[in-house]
Amino acid sequence: MEPFTIRDFKQVANHNHPPPACDTHMNVTVQRAEHGKSTGIWSPDERFVNGNGVVMGGLLSGATDILMAYALASTLEDNQSFASVDLHTTFHRPIFPGNVTVNAEVDKLGKKMAYVTAELWQNDKKAASTVSSVFIQTNQQ
Repeated sequence: MEPFTIRDFKQVANHNHPPPACDTHMNVTVQRAEHGKSTGIWSPDERFVNGNGVVMGGLLSGATDILMAYALASTLEDNQSFASVDLHTTFHRPIFPGNVTVNAEVDKLGKKMAYVTAELWQNDKKAASTVSSVFIQTNQQ
């Protein structure tokens, strides 16, 4: 599979392009991404549950990383790309199989770095928050 371009991310958010494999594998559906904000639904099922009967914490981080990518992509130009360089997650309560709302927002956008945050909500309760530092690269074409 070819790497996604910024245009591809924007088209996925507009439902005009199939999502990358990680979105499908993680059961993440992007509902919208524009103006540095994104919202999506993550639907972890029994395959995501650890031995304690709750969804594995690292998978929560993965779901937020996906939605943070769409929030950031909505602010970038087609000749740019990005990669997460730091990811911190604070867990407020366990997540169980079912629908989880993920909201992400670009808090600060610089020339080389962006700071993006996300929250996961299940049953109207905040389950986790994630903060990410993202490196932005302008491709030389």
